[in-house]
Amino acid sequence: MKIAVASGKGGTGKTTIATMLAYATGSGQYVDCDAEEPNGHIFLKPAIEKEFDFTMPIPHINTDVCTFCQKCEEACVYKAIVIVPQIKKVMFFDDLCHACGTCSYVCPVEGAIEEIDQPVGRIRIGRAKDLHFLEGRLNIKEASATQLINNLKKHIIKDATVVLDAPPGTSCSVVATLDGVDYVLLVTEPTPFGLSDLKLSVELVESMNLPFSIVVNKDRDDVTIIDEYAKQKGIDIIYRLPFSEEFAKLYSEGILPFDDYRSDFENLLKKIEERI
Repeated sequence: MKIAVASGKGGTGKTTIATMLAYATGSGQYVDCDAEEPNGHIFLKPAIEKEFDFTMPIPHINTDVCTFCQKCEEACVYKAIVIVPQIKKVMFFDDLCHACGTCSYVCPVEGAIEEIDQPVGRIRIGRAKDLHFLEGRLNIKEASATQLINNLKKHIIKDATVVLDAPPGTSCSVVATLDGVDYVLLVTEPTPFGLSDLKLSVELVESMNLPFSIVVNKDRDDVTIIDEYAKQKGIDIIYRLPFSEEFAKLYSEGILPFDDYRSDFENLLKKIEERI
């Protein structure tokens, strides 16, 4: 069973819910796909057992062979290559390159473009007590985490209960995380900003035909903005984590009260399994 925990924006409590849910699985697996800013390790405090580079093939243009025909420049949708044929100049912007391979595919001159593996991130594997821990971490300045996330998911343990902590928002990296999961929890907070970004997340998961429910973090009885939207849309609010100053203080110290809420999240896992 693969459960993704997502949110329309950062700061809603997505990682709080994801780590606590993963902890409740016992011997399941937590996968931090928020590769641009992974922070599940702060709360789970895993012992890292294995760590290695993730590389992508970055093009290197051999100007001794290149005819400066500009076919690679025309094909690159990310504008990572600029060719100035008048002065036989090639400018390559590696921080824009997505390593899609299109430039080498369209190049008509053999040997003009060579793809060289370049580290763009790290994958870390470990354990937090009985919980399996997996994290992707994108290097600073890299353009996209999508391929890193796709590779990270190859290390998911088969037949385990897996919780994937998605990046915030609705970008390509979120789509890569949600692809192939069994269920999605959309974490939000009872504010106008929370509702606005929740709507974007709902549109995304509906377009991907994924079953999902809402989790309200920092829930308050006197604020019903999320309830009204969920009722209007016919969406299930599957869990509410009440607002608590004590919880916030612990969180600011990198501590989450896993054991205090374990029964809550074990029940949440059962509800998800029933819906799947």
